[in-house]
Amino acid sequence: MQWLYDVAYFFGGVFLTNALPHFISGLMGRPFQSPFAKPPGEGLSSSTVNVLWGFLNLVIAYVLLCRVGNFNLRSTDQLIAAGLGVLLFGTITARQFGRFHGGNEPVSTVVMKECGTPDETL
Repeated sequence: MQWLYDVAYFFGGVFLTNALPHFISGLMGRPFQSPFAKPPGEGLSSSTVNVLWGFLNLVIAYVLLCRVGNFNLRSTDQLIAAGLGVLLFGTITARQFGRFHGGNEPVSTVVMKECGTPDETL
């Protein structure tokens, strides 16, 4: 039965990771991709939508981390489960959204494309 708690903590880490970019972008007044945009996950949603979506993700993360079982930061297996959720989902979303914001390419290539120079490696 303990493994079910670890699964909940893993997904708590996933939802916590998903909450951060949406909530912070919304607080900064910046549009950001969300499942409610057109096309979903690619188009931009308003800052208000992102604050609401980020807050909902925070609530879900709270429920999974603080209300399921007895999450303890000093318990190695529980911390690893939540940390793996953060790391795995963070890596996946970095790759997914990096294609929209230039995060998947070296800085020199992005700068060259924006300046209109030929696409060469430096």
